[in-house]
Amino acid sequence: MKEVAARAIDGEAFRGALQLHAAGVVVITAESDGVPLGLTVTTFTSASLSPPLVSFYIDRGSASAPGLSSSAHFAANILAGGQSELAARFSRKGVDRFAAPTRWHLGPRGIPLLDDVSARLICSLDAATEIGDHILLVGLVMDVSVDPESRPLVYHGRRFGGFLPHPSPNGTSRPAEQKPEQKVD
Repeated sequence: MKEVAARAIDGEAFRGALQLHAAGVVVITAESDGVPLGLTVTTFTSASLSPPLVSFYIDRGSASAPGLSSSAHFAANILAGGQSELAARFSRKGVDRFAAPTRWHLGPRGIPLLDDVSARLICSLDAATEIGDHILLVGLVMDVSVDPESRPLVYHGRRFGGFLPHPSPNGTSRPAEQKPEQKVD
């Protein structure tokens, strides 16, 4: 690890390269000692299909890190295109993220769930591992709800934005259906 650290680029160059990577925006919510907590992440990703696992990273210095890494359950609220203010609110320090105008309700196991999101995954914490200055959290997906008409919020170039798909060859925004290959004997 020391050899890798000696060759690593500086943080600003690293951030500059990563700001070119567009990412979906997710607010992770959980309950810790009866108090709702949450934060915005752009590191959310699927980790496995079988079993269904998702993962995300949080800064070890985050005020939410102790509560999230010790909560038995959490929700991954995938934000809709019009929820940039909500994403910004859950990334700010020193504010009550669950106060108005945040719209939310309690879900299973007391998990705070955000309203009007594109999709929501209810997870049980499967693993928490320190990696560098972050904690990798992995969750087993136990339930999912999806708004099929919603478009996601995207983060790119240190700004939030919407997603507009390119037209596909069939003239729609959906990919053309592929026909299964015919088996020839």
